[in-house]
Amino acid sequence: MTKICQISGKRSNNAYQVSHSHIRTKKLQHVNLQTKRVWSIKNKRWIKIKLSTKALKSIYKNIL
Repeated sequence: MTKICQISGKRSNNAYQVSHSHIRTKKLQHVNLQTKRVWSIKNKRWIKIKLSTKALKSIYKNIL
């Protein structure tokens, strides 16, 4: 399972974890993904998709 938003295409980001002594080690910053049921107007049924919370917020904003 890849951690990619199916709407916006957001992926994990490469970053450094910096310790108190400033030793840097590489880490991944994952996208905040949520599995949601969304009504498909085209198919006229519910579909399950993995969304980032930012994409979910913009969907709610555009609908309401």
